[in-house]
Amino acid sequence: MSDHCSPTFSDLATRLGFSCEEAGGLVEVRNPFALENWTLPVLEFTIVLGAVLALVHAILRLRRHGDPTNLVLWFGATAFLFVIEPPIYFPAIFGTEEYLGTMFAHNVFTVDFLWGRLPLYIVAIYPLMATLAFEIVRMLGVFRRYGVFLGAVCVGFVHHAFYEIFDQLGPQLRWWEWTLDNKVNLPFFDSVPLPSVVVFAALWPMSLALCVQFFVGRHVDAGRHFSGLQLVWRTVVIGLAASVGVFVLPLPATVFGMGSDTVRGFLYAAELAVLAVVAVVVLVRQWSHLRQEPSDAPGYRNAFVQRYALVYLGVMALLWISALPDWFGAVDGTTGNGDPIGSLWYTIGCFAIAIVCVVATFTVPRRSPESNGDAAPAESAPAGTV
Repeated sequence: MSDHCSPTFSDLATRLGFSCEEAGGLVEVRNPFALENWTLPVLEFTIVLGAVLALVHAILRLRRHGDPTNLVLWFGATAFLFVIEPPIYFPAIFGTEEYLGTMFAHNVFTVDFLWGRLPLYIVAIYPLMATLAFEIVRMLGVFRRYGVFLGAVCVGFVHHAFYEIFDQLGPQLRWWEWTLDNKVNLPFFDSVPLPSVVVFAALWPMSLALCVQFFVGRHVDAGRHFSGLQLVWRTVVIGLAASVGVFVLPLPATVFGMGSDTVRGFLYAAELAVLAVVAVVVLVRQWSHLRQEPSDAPGYRNAFVQRYALVYLGVMALLWISALPDWFGAVDGTTGNGDPIGSLWYTIGCFAIAIVCVVATFTVPRRSPESNGDAAPAESAPAGTV
């Protein structure tokens, strides 16, 4: 597909260590031991395994408890991916060249799609991250007490913490490379575009969670059952509506910051700050409420999410530790190998938030389903079950 190798993409690919002109076809499989470095297959395995297990869990949840929320979330996140990503990968084909240009290039992994543009792990990371964040918030009973919107805000906040641990490390380990002079990416927060830090780490999962809970989750909580056809069309609508939300939610920054990178950066940061403050207040109040009023605690616990969130954090800690020597040896934000470094302090903060959120799900009291007569069906499974 050399006719779609723009000069910018070809340059990014070369710096990542592969040739755009020789990058496979619709699907390409490579030797995992022959990738750019050992961290690529480790990341790929962790994310793909987690996504597969999340899908298995979602299917079991539907079959055993009649709750399709996790399954709709999984496929809704995947639908969102296929709406958002192709125009980014092939701006010339989709007519977005003038506005988007070439924003970045992924490195090649064991399994790639679309001529080296879309690694399998990127397909997997959307539903995995969404499941981890959504279920942590649901286990804390936030949707049940505070409603769809504030619950979605909390999902965006939790997702941001998990995602930025990964996002701040990727450029240094050559998982991908950003186009530094692309206006859509500006301004940068160390090695990561601030729009990515805000939109893809916080606002898109917020939009997805809002749509999932509005179209399916709240109805399941009220005891409603959906047919297969109803779930299919709602999942499609969720993917499309969540995509619209990604354009709507950052409008203050994209509209009022059009003429200035500084203004745009300030507005992006302000949106993230507001989301974070609201989410922290809601999550802390809800956790404190459940500790003080055990009788109001939900009877729902997702053991898979609790355990795999810790696995993910453990793997990412290992990858970060492996990157620290080059990080500390970097000069002017660039390692000796010429790779940009992310923000270590911000990552530490995200690790702390993610760990606290996971630990919180273990510390809230749980009511037995027998004593949970007014609880929604989605929250009536015994603790420790799927």
